Amino acid sequence: MRAHPAGPLHGNISQPTAAGAPPTDLGALDGQVWPRSAQRVDGELVLGGRPVTELAREHGTPLFVLDEGDFRGRAADFATAFDGADVHYASKAFLCGQVARWIADDGLHLDACSGNELSLALATGFPPERIALHGNNKSLVELQLAVDAGIGHIVVDSFDEIDRLVPLAAARVTAGGSPVPVLIRATVGIEAHTHEFIATAHEDQKFGFSLATGDALTAAVRVIREPALHLAGLHSHIGSQIFDTAGFEAAAHRVVGLLGQIHQATGELLGELNLGGGFGIAYLAEDDPVSPEDVAAKLRSVVAAECAALGLPVPRLAVEPGRAIAGPGTVTLYEIGTIKPVRLGAGGAPGAPLVRNYVSVDGGMSDNIRTALYDASYTCVLANRSSDAPPALCRVVGKHCESGDVLVRDLWLPSDVQPGDLLAVAATGAYCWSMASNYNYLLKPPVVAVRDGVATELVRRQTLSDVFALDAVLADVPPPAPAPSQPAPAPKLGVPA
Repeated sequence: MRAHPAGPLHGNISQPTAAGAPPTDLGALDGQVWPRSAQRVDGELVLGGRPVTELAREHGTPLFVLDEGDFRGRAADFATAFDGADVHYASKAFLCGQVARWIADDGLHLDACSGNELSLALATGFPPERIALHGNNKSLVELQLAVDAGIGHIVVDSFDEIDRLVPLAAARVTAGGSPVPVLIRATVGIEAHTHEFIATAHEDQKFGFSLATGDALTAAVRVIREPALHLAGLHSHIGSQIFDTAGFEAAAHRVVGLLGQIHQATGELLGELNLGGGFGIAYLAEDDPVSPEDVAAKLRSVVAAECAALGLPVPRLAVEPGRAIAGPGTVTLYEIGTIKPVRLGAGGAPGAPLVRNYVSVDGGMSDNIRTALYDASYTCVLANRSSDAPPALCRVVGKHCESGDVLVRDLWLPSDVQPGDLLAVAATGAYCWSMASNYNYLLKPPVVAVRDGVATELVRRQTLSDVFALDAVLADVPPPAPAPSQPAPAPKLGVPA
């Protein structure tokens, strides 16, 4: 990673390059990056039929604004493309009660990665037979919850987990229940072209059973020989934010090969093949994600060909889109506070000063850690109005006490942006709220769904009382009332000569 806790100079890391040439229209909304309902009306950003200034006034900032039509439309796109297969929504991307109900109502399956995600889904009435439980370190409590609920699959990840699961499954069978259906997660050795921290199928990592060492076959044989377990099929996942189908095709080739090995060793024909998720989305205009239709066509083709070559019946396919459903349809709204022009030295024409404007907003790494964690890239626009002012080189930063608290590293904004303006950061629906924290005791923002001009709160804003309630000393102490804010003078942005 190019980030360093003491700053780039201390890590002998060169400063990143500037944002390139300014775009012709600083307020343009690229259709691949922004929600499907996004438009400008009289210069103002409108999402789901609601102007962002109204949303900010009613719900405050920072604010996650989720375009319901976009979210459910992308879920439907996957369901249509994979007709006859199972589409599991990877709920770690973003999960709340209403999202679980949308996914249930729209006929998709759901992946949970912890007992608490599973508990949330069950609490909403989500059909347990359409839930799969993931995780590299499932506890006895989590496994017991999954067994008792009768969920569709437990994705087995280690020999230790098999040891923990067998007695729980045996108790269910003894009580008259059916064997517990499981999938074996196979690590197929495919290195996805992505950041190393989110590439999950190479050998040296915590997930799954290795194909290369034979552990995947050994695990499958062991599960088949356990009468209280039912080996329903295999699972594979090669990474995240992937823009082509080559990795998925290679993984499918190897996992179908494992199906053949299992059949040869045991005579069992497994009926399900889950090829995971990781489908990328467009965070920037130059990103080019693959469509659900293309992924479905390629996967069906390669699985059918590999099965024919081995004389195997084609198993039922499953995929796990999360980011590809939740990511593009949500925008985070922030209010600008401090603007600080910083002279960088010579740049552009010989001898001309280059200035980067640090535009500080009222959120930051507590609601979007991905830029600091993964070196992720985002884009944003001035949202509450249009502007004909010349472009200024800007870095959008949060208010946390960290130099790495950056939301958008380098971009061009109108040079007349000022405190009180709204910025909208695109494509924040996946992992931003899910990974949110209370760092520096900032509060987690609310999530509001918009559709046809109606805004509905899905997750309320966290309050200081919520946080104090967890503190043994402060649980009964009311937080102090905030003082009224005073308007700030308009800043003067530096514009490169």
